[in-house]
Amino acid sequence: MSHQKSALLLIDVQDSFFHRPYFSDADFPAFQTQLLKLIDACQTQAIPVVTVLHVTPEGPFSKASNWVKPMDFLPPLTGPVFEKTVHNALIGSGLHEWLQQQGITHLIISGIRTEQCCETTTRVASDLGYVVDFVTEATLTFAMQHPNGNIYSAAEIKERTELVLNERFAKICSVDDIVRSFAVNAVAV
Repeated sequence: MSHQKSALLLIDVQDSFFHRPYFSDADFPAFQTQLLKLIDACQTQAIPVVTVLHVTPEGPFSKASNWVKPMDFLPPLTGPVFEKTVHNALIGSGLHEWLQQQGITHLIISGIRTEQCCETTTRVASDLGYVVDFVTEATLTFAMQHPNGNIYSAAEIKERTELVLNERFAKICSVDDIVRSFAVNAVAV
């Protein structure tokens, strides 16, 4: 991360996922720990923490479900909240326009699902000219079955996402990398 105005995006960290058949809490505690550490680091640096919620007309992601709300483990957040109806958080949600108004050019990506809305947002953000840090350990996903029958674990899916994003659309970072970059930037100023 360099000397740019930054924002942390919390993509789809919402109760809707608890009501999907594929939800697994196997990686959930580690995700919670890393995400909370990342949020705390950003809040300490006065970096806006932006909540993005996915909304669909029906099902667990519909407003009628009452599950389109941030997960309870999240701390009180004072940043803006945006709603999206497509996989990426930037187009059609008002988020891109808000980021431009704020002069934000660097995005830190976290949330659910790693290979879906987080990866798609990263690709679109890169195409729109943002510098992106993708914090894989602060993302969550679930095992998937390929049409050929092969099962891919959440870890394998995350590794594949890192492979296709790294140095093409984003820099792959750990939470500790982000925290260290804050310390380096504080010294450099």
